[in-house]
Amino acid sequence: MHFIPEDIDNYVETHSESEPELLQQLNRETYQKILQPRMLSGHYQGRFLSLISKLINPKNILEIGTYTGYSALCLAEGIQKDGILDTIDINEELFDFQRKYFDQSGYGKQIVQHLGNALDIIPKLDKTYDLVFIDADKENYSNYFEVIMDKLNTGGVILSDNVLWSGKVLNTTFKKDDTSTPALIEYNKLLKDDPRVETVVLPIRDGLTISRKV
Repeated sequence: MHFIPEDIDNYVETHSESEPELLQQLNRETYQKILQPRMLSGHYQGRFLSLISKLINPKNILEIGTYTGYSALCLAEGIQKDGILDTIDINEELFDFQRKYFDQSGYGKQIVQHLGNALDIIPKLDKTYDLVFIDADKENYSNYFEVIMDKLNTGGVILSDNVLWSGKVLNTTFKKDDTSTPALIEYNKLLKDDPRVETVVLPIRDGLTISRKV
């Protein structure tokens, strides 16, 4: 879904930073071989993630939802030389695919993959973070937020993807099997009301929220 006219959307992408060659390859292979390729962050959002990471210059980054590794590589572009990016995903079938691209980048030794439930893994991670990216199952966004906060440094930033959910967050009634939309509505309200963070929602792709821990 385009939240601005498609021709303007194309203009914005054309006049933003170019997509690095390795990420172009990752993008193509994801669309050729992997199910649900729309889950990929893609060129424009990827360059946004990269720029935010470079502005923060984080020591440690946490990513919840690796998919094929595109967003992790974008976020890694801003990491400090001795920093670590912990990325968590529940799909073990994508592990080797991710690692292939991580190792082709200059950040392979700094990216640590974790397999399993993020709510179980995060409390066991013995470090704090300057930057967190949430892009996993929408039903647990609020739970991820709560478990992350104690590990987020003051001034640290949480980026949350898909918070507009193709505009479905405007709905007042939901299908019985739609658990994602009400979960995102609850999460967006949580970010707005929680005094521990200051939040701005951006209409980038499917909606991206920036929240800073005060």
